[in-house]
Amino acid sequence: MSKKIFVKVKTGTKEDKVIPPPLRLVPEDEEWYTVSTKERPVEGRANEAVAKLLAKHFKLPRSQVRLISGATSKRKVFEISV
Repeated sequence: MSKKIFVKVKTGTKEDKVIPPPLRLVPEDEEWYTVSTKERPVEGRANEAVAKLLAKHFKLPRSQVRLISGATSKRKVFEISV
């Protein structure tokens, strides 16, 4: 089973962190996480850093987090395999 995670990425920040979407009584189709990383978007380093941060946040191995859309965009879609 897999789940899509929608992510807004901020690169070059002072600290690495994952901010989950706000809790809502009625879930939306797309709930966006905000992920901040110290890495710059050079040669895929920021994408790898975001994937590692998401894996840590969801307590999963890095191999279960895969970028499926938005490799060169600030808005990305990751697939989490559970």
